[in-house]
Amino acid sequence: MIQGTTAQEIVESVRGLLDTGDLHAGDSLPPVRALAEQLGINRNTVSAAYRSLAQAGIVVSRGRGGTVITPGPALTEEEGFAPETVLHDIGSGNPDPALLPLPPLSQVDLGAPALYGDALIDSDLEKWATAWLQQAQPRELELTVTSGAVDAIERLLAQTLVQGDTVGLEDPCFLSSINMTKIAGYRAHGIPLDDEGITVGGVEAALAAGARAIVCTPRAHNPTGISLSKRRARELQELLAEHPHVLIIEDDHYSLLARSPYYTVIPPQHPRWALVRSMSKFLGPDLRLALLASDPETARQLRTRLSPGTTWVSRILQRVAVAMLDHPETSTALQRASTHYAERNAELRALLRERSLTVRGNDGLNVWVETAADARTVSQAMMRRGWLIRTGGVFRLDGDESAPEIRVTAHTLTTKEMVRLADDLAAAVAEVVRRR
Repeated sequence: MIQGTTAQEIVESVRGLLDTGDLHAGDSLPPVRALAEQLGINRNTVSAAYRSLAQAGIVVSRGRGGTVITPGPALTEEEGFAPETVLHDIGSGNPDPALLPLPPLSQVDLGAPALYGDALIDSDLEKWATAWLQQAQPRELELTVTSGAVDAIERLLAQTLVQGDTVGLEDPCFLSSINMTKIAGYRAHGIPLDDEGITVGGVEAALAAGARAIVCTPRAHNPTGISLSKRRARELQELLAEHPHVLIIEDDHYSLLARSPYYTVIPPQHPRWALVRSMSKFLGPDLRLALLASDPETARQLRTRLSPGTTWVSRILQRVAVAMLDHPETSTALQRASTHYAERNAELRALLRERSLTVRGNDGLNVWVETAADARTVSQAMMRRGWLIRTGGVFRLDGDESAPEIRVTAHTLTTKEMVRLADDLAAAVAEVVRRR
């Protein structure tokens, strides 16, 4: 039974009942009037308690259906290979292992061991990364090193938002960003994309909905492969300049492999901004490093979350990264990988268009296909043909599994395999359409 005479006491009582198992996901709380009469308090006190519980993501209001305990965040899938599948997995989203430069561990100068109180960033990495990031953002900036892009974005949002705040995310969106937003209890406002990137109208709508942060992929968007045009980036700069309080995060995850130019949406004098560049796509996901340039105040706040003795990024990993970046063969290896991904995906896009299938984007590791049919059924038809694909619904903020898109990671296929894939996909879509 819920107890308490203040809003905070009611909140703690509900949380205690959840901890003891007396309340479960899906259970309804008493109506405001009924609980107020039961506790002998004002209805406004109960209403305030229910609002606090809703902001914390513990309950949800369903109008006439009352206030219900939430089931908790339903996480979507993650990137990666499907374990133990006998199908040809073209849904992983992974870079080609054969194209990742091997770390020259025997040549890495590990130097003196890093201890508590030492600098957070290796000096050689700081020199290299600052010069690289300064080219992209020629303004006052500070460097932060994080354990990958997801870690960077999570920390950026955590020092800006509280539970219940709104963040503007691309829709469709990177899988980890969807999961991170759900776990943190933020409200995701979807921003659609067209062939020039996130739309001005979509960003306007997110800002009107109260978004305190906007996350944007400037090029090689995952999952669609769409890159911002110069014109669109300029339009977004003009819009965002009117909202200086909003944190703008650019996730340039493909950076050194990208064929598209980098156009920023961050206005020249914007006070709150961050550019994140992961090393996962070009040096390997297992390195777990990302470089983050930001305004000094944002960097200061991040340092409180990356203090020595808690969660700083291993200096050993940083030195390995520097050795890889400085190795004389790395530049050639990165160019070879960039060319390979671009050529293989361009070939697949051409094959699919020849078969009257609509594809989006022009960069990145993946190919986004609009099937005009229920992607779940298309996926089943492809499984019967020996292929494992990734349905587009998992990348949608609403999780609509019937969404008609699929994402294909096919850069490891030979030309012969790509032709078979294109033929099978066209046949699978035609089969599904005929059944409707």
